[in-house]
Amino acid sequence: MIHFEKFTLSNGLQVIVHEDPTSHIAVMNLLYDVGARDEHPLKTGFAHLFEHLMFGGSCNIPTYDTPLQQVGGENNAYTTTDLTNYYCSLPAANIETAFWLESDRMLGLAFNEKSLEVQRKVVIEEFKEHYLNQPYGDAWHHLTDMAYTTHPYRWPTIGQSLSHIENATMDDVKAFFYKFYRPNHAILVVAGRVTKSQVAELCTKWFAPIPAGPPYHRSLPQEPAQTGPRHKVVQGDVPFPILYKAYHMPGKGMPGYQEAEILCHLLSEGKSALLHANLVEKQALFTRIEAYTTESLDPGLLVISGSLSPNISFETAENALVALLQQIKETPPTALEKVKNQMEAQLTFSRISLIHRAQELATATLQGDTNLVNHKIEYIRQVDLEAVQTIAEMILQPHNCNTLYYQTMS
Repeated sequence: MIHFEKFTLSNGLQVIVHEDPTSHIAVMNLLYDVGARDEHPLKTGFAHLFEHLMFGGSCNIPTYDTPLQQVGGENNAYTTTDLTNYYCSLPAANIETAFWLESDRMLGLAFNEKSLEVQRKVVIEEFKEHYLNQPYGDAWHHLTDMAYTTHPYRWPTIGQSLSHIENATMDDVKAFFYKFYRPNHAILVVAGRVTKSQVAELCTKWFAPIPAGPPYHRSLPQEPAQTGPRHKVVQGDVPFPILYKAYHMPGKGMPGYQEAEILCHLLSEGKSALLHANLVEKQALFTRIEAYTTESLDPGLLVISGSLSPNISFETAENALVALLQQIKETPPTALEKVKNQMEAQLTFSRISLIHRAQELATATLQGDTNLVNHKIEYIRQVDLEAVQTIAEMILQPHNCNTLYYQTMS
């Protein structure tokens, strides 16, 4: 069990306190309810750009990192399609420094041209390094563009086009900040050697004076059900060919999501997993093959990707993979209990980390129920073979599949 207490400030900021007196540190996790899905189709990559801009100085503090490091703290952040998350850890005695830093940049960024240009260049270089110049770096662009015709998941978190970041203006940046980076669009988790009364007092001092922003009513265009297979062939300067197959699946909290996650683990987790055992070890058609899910709040993707063995054609490899998936639909895998035990162990082990506990509390709150963190293992245990077979039959259909052949230049 992860014990917690909650309260909400008058400006709408949701606060969760997780007391752990055995820890000598404290963690502050601040989640903003904005991700790549909330961007304008012609101004993508802004959520990720803001992950960087938030470290470029705020109203009263020129730099974020230096004061935190001076009191023994460290920090990081990440952006997904659904959210942007900032977190730091520091000695519990210095927790007020985190309140000071985070509240000041929520109050307002410095918004100077120098900071924008510096962070713009960082993001542009990241786009080039990881997506344009890295082997297979553009594969996700191709897959999402093929799988989604309507929903904003059709562009990656980095953005759809480099030009969107290159052309971002100061007015664009300010509008994005004041629309989304408001206390009523945020979830604050404070964990570690803290008390609820201490956190409440510090929240009243540092966060309560920040005015709420206008309500944001998310109304995203929903992706229609895919009714036919989609296929794409791309060629690049890559060392070996890779086959990708992406299947639509339920989003987090939706019926079938947990079953799809377990199906994914059955396919890919460990050397005895179905994909590796059959297609790498037994048939030697792939040198490596794995499955993963996008873990998104709206309906996402279950993706299978595999590197082809030398002299194996895409058609041969794909036919064998499809045959294996058909077999799984017809005959339920027998390793279900083993996989469920693995998932439970991974979840339990991850909770040793105070930062991980804080992030779990924040994301569960974003889903609408903080106590979801204490039901995850229960939900895993409840899944039976029939449920796995049902979700496999629903997801692993040819008409629900998007296939990408990533060929070598030769």
